Amino acid sequence: MQSSRRWLVLSIVSVALVLVTVDMTVLYIALPQLTHDLAATAAAKLWIVNIYPLIVSGLLLGAGTLGDRFGHKKLFMLGLAVFGLASLTAAYSGSPERLIAARALLGVGAAMMMPATLAIIRLAFPQEKERAMAIGIWSAVASGGAAAGPLVGGALLEYFWWGSVFLINVPIVVLALLVAGWCVPADSADGSRPWDLPGSLQVTMALLSLAYAIKEFAKAAPSYGYLLVAMGAGIGLLVIFIRRQRRSRHPLIDFSIFRTPLFTAAIMAAMISSACLMGIDLVLSQRLQLVMGLTPLQTGLFFLPLSLAAIIGSLLAGWLLPRLTGPWRFLIVALLLYSLGAAGFLFCYDAPIASQLVCLLLLGVAVGATTTSVSNFIMLNAPPERAGMAASLEETSYELGAAMGITVMGSIMSAVYSDSVGPSHGADVRDSLDLALMVAESLPPDAAAAVKLLARSAFDRSFSAVMGTAMTVLLVTAVLVWLSARGRHPDRAESPYDVESH
Repeated sequence: MQSSRRWLVLSIVSVALVLVTVDMTVLYIALPQLTHDLAATAAAKLWIVNIYPLIVSGLLLGAGTLGDRFGHKKLFMLGLAVFGLASLTAAYSGSPERLIAARALLGVGAAMMMPATLAIIRLAFPQEKERAMAIGIWSAVASGGAAAGPLVGGALLEYFWWGSVFLINVPIVVLALLVAGWCVPADSADGSRPWDLPGSLQVTMALLSLAYAIKEFAKAAPSYGYLLVAMGAGIGLLVIFIRRQRRSRHPLIDFSIFRTPLFTAAIMAAMISSACLMGIDLVLSQRLQLVMGLTPLQTGLFFLPLSLAAIIGSLLAGWLLPRLTGPWRFLIVALLLYSLGAAGFLFCYDAPIASQLVCLLLLGVAVGATTTSVSNFIMLNAPPERAGMAASLEETSYELGAAMGITVMGSIMSAVYSDSVGPSHGADVRDSLDLALMVAESLPPDAAAAVKLLARSAFDRSFSAVMGTAMTVLLVTAVLVWLSARGRHPDRAESPYDVESH
């Protein structure tokens, strides 16, 4: 393939990745508006946000194998079409339930596209140095796209209704389909590899069940019967999935990969990095609008330093990694910087804007550097015939981290908020800050001011709880990566498939 065409291919798959990653966070800015318009509860609001990454993470493994079987170009283009249709449906959803269903369909389209983008890059860039730079650009798009979601949402909501954050995807999808059909090369398919649809459904239902259990536990008055049933179903389905994969001749996951501690540490770092970014974005975007009173556009501009720093961190890491020894030291430093950024918001979220800018820059650089270092390690050490599976594993770790981050961090936010408000107030006031502010709209001025002050103070405590949790888990992850690397030749790249050496 000509060099100019290779970079055009990279541009097309990067545009598609922008759609997928922006859609992960663009909704945060729209949450206050759509919650008000659709009268969504705290539980419905969390499901609207994280049904998308839950579906993506559950289907990614099977989608990667499907790409190996039928061809990554075909899967990529079909995923684009599904994503465009789901975006159109989501834009005109008239109830929380319909929006949740449309977001689930968006997850199906994204799961089809994401492993195909990285596998196409792997096939289009056979030389290691060019591929490392291409993956660095891909990672920059992934990190920057997720971080830029709030800015895109804020700009749209300044002039249009909340459905515009979905409707904007449609013309981009149409253009990407036309260009991809012309420039993305058709790849060879391995028809001998079966598609394990039951396995994909098992892991998807397991994740949905576990997410339901966590959200139920965080409620002010949880139903422990439903909680236990959901938890039991989730764990049971995961056990069935793992046992089935171990017996399969063509598993979605080759569990022997995880015998290498360093590979397992990389997957763990990807999950934690994504989880913390989603949790921080979720609480910070709501605090800026509902507590500080910023407009959607002002909120989006507030996130701009994070977006730019994530792109710079990814590109810098992509340039440095092939030239450095000790890649795990690089990853540990990135995680420590990430933790420091979260700690900064924990202690100075009411400080002047300059202090908060430093925190945002630290977070962005750390997220970008972490994404690139993990992506390079996984893809550069995967056998060519398993490019789809390796891409699916990596993407699954990010999407699963995002889903669990929203579930866990969102549940912590809801639980601390409800506990801080106390039982003496109405159910709507205790449910969420959004509904509390809606209740205040119908009260006399003095009573409304008291409800707003109470609710906003309670939300600040939940904000601190989420930031403290993020800081702690990032520190623990850095320590675990260091322990995994110690005594295992951390100065050279190690293949996760070379398990016999250990």
